[in-house]
Amino acid sequence: MLRRLLLGVIAAAAMAASASVLVVALAFALYALVEPTLGRAGASAAVAGAAALLIGLLAMTIALMAKGKRRKPKLDATGGVVERIFELVRDQPLVAISAALGAGLLALRNPTYLGSAIRAFLDGRPPPKRK
Repeated sequence: MLRRLLLGVIAAAAMAASASVLVVALAFALYALVEPTLGRAGASAAVAGAAALLIGLLAMTIALMAKGKRRKPKLDATGGVVERIFELVRDQPLVAISAALGAGLLALRNPTYLGSAIRAFLDGRPPPKRK
């Protein structure tokens, strides 16, 4: 499991390095494109302006994503477990995906514990204690 985690971190670092190389290459391409018409100083300013525009758009996007929608909590819990699961998937897909991945990892590690946890969730009883 530690090996998989280490490989995931290495893959993420490789993706970040390739993304930074891509950004630098695009900056050089933009500089080469506008340098004949604007000169060296104008081309540098155009690259800086494009970078500032990109950073501003990313910041606005992240701010809008972080804000989210405020909802009032539901007071009555009508419907069964299946309806609540479908509502969770529809309203918060990232939470549902991470819960599904966690359940999958739990099923790979210990399938009997997952079965007893699901049974306890559906029946309303606590899961059995592990020895």
